[in-house]
Amino acid sequence: MAIIIRLDRVLADRKMQMNDLADKVGISNVNMSNLKTGKVKAIRFSTLEAICKYLNCQPGDILEYLPDGKNLPDI
Repeated sequence: MAIIIRLDRVLADRKMQMNDLADKVGISNVNMSNLKTGKVKAIRFSTLEAICKYLNCQPGDILEYLPDGKNLPDI
């Protein structure tokens, strides 16, 4: 199972910087960077909710599921 983080795509669509989002959501730039690059194993629902609220999006806009055996896209 693979959960792919698509936060970079959502930020690019909105022409927003990761640091600005981190400030608005209230998490550190390092944690936001780790989330954006997919280096995290978990995310708090409260953080996901704050990101979705600020970006006016759904969790499915940020997270994507790829079943086992599927090739992961190049990042």
